[in-house]
Amino acid sequence: MSNARKTIFIVDDNMANLDMGKRMLSIFYQVVPAPSAAKMFEALEKILPDLILLDIEMPEMDGYEAIMKLKADARYADIPVIFLTGKTDVDSEMESFDLGAVDYVTKPFSAPLLLKRIAKELLIVQQRKEVLEAQAELKDYADNLEARVKEKTAEVTDLQNALLTAVADLVEFRDKLTGGHVTRTCLYLKTMADEMVSEGVYADEVAEWDMDVFVSSAQLHDVGKIAISDTILNKPARLTEEEFEIMKTHVTVGVDAIERIINYQVQHSFLNHALRITGTHHEKWDGKGYPIGLRGVNIPLEGRLMAIADVYDALISERPYKKAFSHEEACRIIEEDAGKQFDPVLVDVFRKVEGEFARIAMENAD
Repeated sequence: MSNARKTIFIVDDNMANLDMGKRMLSIFYQVVPAPSAAKMFEALEKILPDLILLDIEMPEMDGYEAIMKLKADARYADIPVIFLTGKTDVDSEMESFDLGAVDYVTKPFSAPLLLKRIAKELLIVQQRKEVLEAQAELKDYADNLEARVKEKTAEVTDLQNALLTAVADLVEFRDKLTGGHVTRTCLYLKTMADEMVSEGVYADEVAEWDMDVFVSSAQLHDVGKIAISDTILNKPARLTEEEFEIMKTHVTVGVDAIERIINYQVQHSFLNHALRITGTHHEKWDGKGYPIGLRGVNIPLEGRLMAIADVYDALISERPYKKAFSHEEACRIIEEDAGKQFDPVLVDVFRKVEGEFARIAMENAD
C-alpha cells in the first residue's frame, strides 16, 4: 500500500462516538469527523476521503439516505462506506449491502476488529487502483526512474535532517536522565531489523521498508516529552501515580506533533514510520498498554520492535530512583515478558542478537 496516510470520514451525531473514533483512528489515519450527513457533504466539497464510517440512525438525513446520495454522485460513488451502527437486525444489514455498503459493524465495536476491517477495505481499493494504473504508469516510470529516485531521495534526506535536528534539540538535550537513549535504541532497532531480514521474520511487511528510513524515524519516538514539565521529566525520584499519568501523555502529544508536520508536508514513509513508533511503542502484546490498548499483531510492527529496544535501554540505565540492571537481568526480564508485554516472535529475534545489544550499550554509554 501507499506510504501516504489514508483519510477517513467518521459520521455520527453522537459527539462521544466521534471523539472516541478520532482518538482511536488518528494514529493510523487522517481522520475527519462530521456530526451529520449534511456536514459530511460539506466536507466532501473540500476533501475526498479513502473510506467513510457512517452511522445509520441520524436526524434529518439518516445513513441510508446519505449512502444513496453518495452513490448517485459520480465524484463519490466509489468511496467505500462501512456502516457503524447500533442496529443489529438482519433486515437492516441486508439493506445496507443492497445500498452499496462494503461492511456493516454493530456497536459497541471492538477497536482492533474495526481497524482490521478498515485496513481490509483500504487494501482492496488500493489493489484495484494499482491494477488499473499499472500499465499506464509502467512506461513513464521506466523513462523517469533515475530522476524520480534522485527527487525522492533528496526529499527524504532533507526532511530527515530537519526533523532529526529538532529531535536532538528539543528532546534528548532536555531530558537529562536519558542521555544517549535515542542513539542506542536506534542501533538496537537496526540490529533486530537486520536479523529479521536474515531470518525471514515478518518478511512480507519488512520487505516494504527502507531500513535506513525506518531506523532514522525511531529518533522521534519520544518527541512528545517536550510538552512534559521539567519537574516530572527530570524528577530525581520515582514518579507518583498522578505524575505517571501526565508522563504517559507524551505519546499522544508526540502523535499530534508528527500529524501537524504531515499536514503541512508531502507524505513520507519516514513520518509514517515515526507516527506508528511514537503512537504505539507503549502498547503491550496482551492489550494492557497505552494509549489505546491494542493487542497482538494489531500493534504495528514498528511499535512492537521499539517496545523491546526502549525497555531494554531503560532496564540497563541507572536512574536516581533505581539501579541499572545488568545485561543478563535485562534479557531475563524481556524473555519472561514474551507473550505479555512483548511479541514472542520478536523476543526470539532479540535472543539471537542480545550480545550485540550489550556491545551497543557499552560503546554508547551515557
